[in-house]
Amino acid sequence: MADNNQNQNNKPDKNPRFFNQNPLFLFAIFAIVLIVAFKGLGGFEGDNFSSKVGGGSTITQNINYYDLKKRIETKSVSYVAIGQTTIRAISESGGVKTIYVTKRIIPDDTLIPLLDKSGIEYNGYNESNWFTDMLFSWVLPIFIFFAIWMFLASRMQKNMGGGILGMGSAKKLVNSEKPKVKFEDMAGNKEAKEEVVEIVDFLKYPDRYLKLGAKIPKGVLLVGPPGTGKTLLAKAVAGEADVPFFSVSGSSFIEMFVGVGASRVRDLFETAKKEAPAIIFIDEIDAIGKSRAAGGMISGNDEREQTLNQLLAEMDGFSSDSSPVIVLAATNRPEVLDPALLRPGRFDRQVLVDKPDFNGRVEVLKVHIQSIKLARDVDLEEIARMTAGLAGADLANIINEAALLAGRANKKEVEQSDFREAVERGIAGLEKKSRRISPKEKRIVAYHESGHALMAETTKGAKKVSKVSIIPRGLAALGYTLNTPEENKYLMQKHELVAEIDVLLGGRAAEDVFIGEISTGASNDLERATDIIKAMISYYGMTDIVGLMVLEKQRNVFLNGGLTSSREFSDKTAQEVDDYVKSFLKERFDCVKATLEVYKGAIEEMVKELYDKETIDGEKVRQIITQYEKEHDMPSRLVALNDEVEEVSVKR
Repeated sequence: MADNNQNQNNKPDKNPRFFNQNPLFLFAIFAIVLIVAFKGLGGFEGDNFSSKVGGGSTITQNINYYDLKKRIETKSVSYVAIGQTTIRAISESGGVKTIYVTKRIIPDDTLIPLLDKSGIEYNGYNESNWFTDMLFSWVLPIFIFFAIWMFLASRMQKNMGGGILGMGSAKKLVNSEKPKVKFEDMAGNKEAKEEVVEIVDFLKYPDRYLKLGAKIPKGVLLVGPPGTGKTLLAKAVAGEADVPFFSVSGSSFIEMFVGVGASRVRDLFETAKKEAPAIIFIDEIDAIGKSRAAGGMISGNDEREQTLNQLLAEMDGFSSDSSPVIVLAATNRPEVLDPALLRPGRFDRQVLVDKPDFNGRVEVLKVHIQSIKLARDVDLEEIARMTAGLAGADLANIINEAALLAGRANKKEVEQSDFREAVERGIAGLEKKSRRISPKEKRIVAYHESGHALMAETTKGAKKVSKVSIIPRGLAALGYTLNTPEENKYLMQKHELVAEIDVLLGGRAAEDVFIGEISTGASNDLERATDIIKAMISYYGMTDIVGLMVLEKQRNVFLNGGLTSSREFSDKTAQEVDDYVKSFLKERFDCVKATLEVYKGAIEEMVKELYDKETIDGEKVRQIITQYEKEHDMPSRLVALNDEVEEVSVKR
């Protein structure tokens, strides 16, 4: 019931009482109407002109200044009122009074003597008085300025969470709900779910633990790469426990005014305590929880530091009573968090929500295809093999992309080919069939990709080929070879790294062997091959150049993402490393060229297929290689080459 009330409080009023909330605007409109009415009735003229006009019928007529003076000379008017810019005269004939109005010409020293000579009564009048002058010149502009200021302040209050200029309540920034998500709705995070199951038990049956003297945990930190389902897992905990779920982004606490974030933290925790047992979920907690030592927060009045201090104080203030409140937080940058957040009694439990393995990807795909109309040829295991290393959000996007592709083709069901195309779009980018390349460049790309494919299929430890294409994709790729691992791998042996280098050099070697001249198409391949060799030397201790010594220290800036390193070796060692990289690349390049020379016929057959069809799958590549080996009695020679590759990699 309390949750429903909270949701109702967060819903915008469909019939806002604007004038009740902004009385200044109502008063302003009333004042303007009053002024206009008085002005129209002549209420501000300040003389006896109205009394001279009196009642009865009146006619107002505009005349020129010359005609007015003629009427004064002939005594056709009985009264004249002289203003600063206009002159009014009254004439009466047959019971109807005519008011003549004309513009005053200044200077004119003949008008007053003319009136005296004609014996016509005259007087001056103020076209405006002090009240209207002050109202329009001073009061009304200031009033309008303050009315606009109050309007903007009320809008800022609504958008920023309450209080003047947003300083105060965090209710507008907090999403309060009772999620319906359960653990069964999640897939691919079996270990993470097991870690948080006890949290559900704490929330459901707190007395069971309090009787034993146990303290209910206060905070759980969900750590994992983007898109792995940290927020979904937090909602599932609340859904399983059937408790209110207060979610807010870490960046919502930070504003330009110092103290706003701390105030919002207090308000958030007070609200959650009233609804206890409950869960508070802070997404991207690194926005407010960065280390105060390394994050550059030196000033004691820094807004982020004030907010972090308040969060720490609130978590310390939790009492282990029968109505617990547990704080769940998510981040993909645990290394930047302040140690005070991670100490026992706060976020002392860290749950890794990692990317799913093969079985996990299959389960994730099963969850996301429930609303998709699938064809009979759809193989989820093949899709899972093609998507190694992707997170749950990536898999959901691939399924949606496949459905969109089927819809564009006006299909009634989503086929396996749609999923393959969706995966390739995610990995290599969109196909650009409209990009015209010359026959010469097309031939170069065909040999280049055939070299990659052949080395992948004939090198021990390399990933097998799934597809080869010479259709341009993405921003710069004129062709690509898609490799998929046969099984989940968490470690790589030395011969597997060497095999990956050989596959990368296969394109450049094929151009050299079959075309006789190299092109610029292998720049990215060479860069990646060089990085692998340097990693073998600097991080993995897989060479004799420096032995087991680690030359560079890696620091994970983003979880499973970018790396930074610091150099801690001499210039002499750097030169030795450079010489080794150069010689090792040359050695592997010569070995790859030798392999391609042995398989010349298979390469030519692949190039012919690619030139005609532009795309061939992995089965066709293996068929071509197998047929060539049978025709030339290749198995023994291939085994000898593979043994040589492994022997060289182990020795070095």
